[in-house]
Amino acid sequence: MTDEKLNDELEQENGLEENVESDPESPELELELEEESEDPAEELAKAREEIAHLKDKILRAAAENENFKKRVERERQTSLKYAGETIFKEILPVVDNLERAVDQGVVDNIDAADNLSALLEGVQLTLKSLVSILEKFEVKPIETVGQVFDPKVQEALTMEASTTIPANHVVNEFEKGYYYKDRLLRAAKVIVSSGNNEAEN
Repeated sequence: MTDEKLNDELEQENGLEENVESDPESPELELELEEESEDPAEELAKAREEIAHLKDKILRAAAENENFKKRVERERQTSLKYAGETIFKEILPVVDNLERAVDQGVVDNIDAADNLSALLEGVQLTLKSLVSILEKFEVKPIETVGQVFDPKVQEALTMEASTTIPANHVVNEFEKGYYYKDRLLRAAKVIVSSGNNEAEN
């Protein structure tokens, strides 16, 4: 093979390589162009902007949550502070009735028996009104007289012999006990029967 032929073949191969490199349709060239068009500084700026936006949203949500917790706590404190307001409003008319009963219980030019009768009637009406208010708020008395003594809801002050009430049953009630809904509000103070001691003797 002569030098001229060798040179011709080399020139042809070089021409083909140049054509491949300069071919805009080549996939390798397109990939390189795409990579060059994505500016890293621009991508970083976008990412930082998105992070700042998300951080702002998180801070706002945290602030709103904190404000909500403070508002709920304020409302809870106010509710606890004035929890008895409704009950006291209901009781005030009872106080008014008691005051009227006392005023009417002592009237000039009327004998003591009539004064006492008027006072008693006024107090009975007031007591009835107060009991209905307690029932409205689910405060109920504990039935004790004649019942078996129950130390869970009753407190025995003393024991007393009885011909009619069996042993370990309540003879009398010194102070009523009450439930508030399903909870014991106050234990009843009672006198418990020791049975018929005379019959035993």
